[in-house]
Amino acid sequence: MKALWKWAAMALAVGVMGCGNTSEHLGGECTESASCEDEELSCLFQFKGGYCGFTGCRANADCPGGSICVTEEGVNYCFRTCDEKADCNENRSSENESNCSSNVTRVESGSQKVCVPPSVG
Repeated sequence: MKALWKWAAMALAVGVMGCGNTSEHLGGECTESASCEDEELSCLFQFKGGYCGFTGCRANADCPGGSICVTEEGVNYCFRTCDEKADCNENRSSENESNCSSNVTRVESGSQKVCVPPSVG
């Protein structure tokens, strides 16, 4: 229940960037969790350039507005939804651009595209 209240408070407090209630930093490049400038976000180092996001979702409802739960290499992530590549890269450098892709494994059925960051390696 505490987590639900935390998400509700975040949804009211975060800035809107054309994607529902998604934090403007979700999907952004990072070098540490503090770089994400949102206490709910973590810097995911398994992606090139880092990725401000969330892990461990089990359904879209576990993700903030403007993101959905997807599976990448056996791990579930909340990835920012997008319509085009530019939606993904406002907070990313050109060498670490994310792609707006529908070619993902969604935890729930749907057709939304998501910002998929480049893998490390």
